[in-house]
Amino acid sequence: MSKQDQLDRRYMRMAYIWAENSYCRRRQVGALVVKDKMIISDGYNGTPQGFENVCEDESDKTKPYVLHAEANAITKLARSSNNCDGATIYITTSPCIECAKLIIQSGIKRVVFGESYHLQDGIELLRRAGIQVDQIQVHPHEA
Repeated sequence: MSKQDQLDRRYMRMAYIWAENSYCRRRQVGALVVKDKMIISDGYNGTPQGFENVCEDESDKTKPYVLHAEANAITKLARSSNNCDGATIYITTSPCIECAKLIIQSGIKRVVFGESYHLQDGIELLRRAGIQVDQIQVHPHEA
C-alpha cells in the first residue's frame, strides 16, 4: 500500500469519527478538507448555527435547512484565512449535486468518499468538471 493510500484510509477513518458529532438520526456524515497533508477544515451534517440540534421533523424526514457535511466544511473555510485550492475533501458519503457545485467552485481538486449516496448526479458532475473522484471504503475503527 502506497503512502498516499495509507493517508487516504487514515483521513477517511477520521471523517467517519468526525461524523459522530452530528445530531442527525437518519444519517451521520463527516467531511475533512486536507491540503498539503494538513486538515484545514472539517464538517458534519447538522442545523445552522443558532438552530436547535434536531435534523429530522416529526415524520422523520430531514429538515430542508440541514447543512451537509461538505457545505459545513467549505463554508467554515470561507470564514477563515485558508482556502481549499487544490485540496482533497474526504466525505463519508458521496456528495449530492448541490454539494458537488460547492466543491467545484471552492477549488477542491479531489474528492474521496466512503459510501455511495443513492443519487449519483453529484459524482457525475464532479467528474465532468475534471475533479478526481475516488471511493475508499473503510471501517472507522480499522487498524
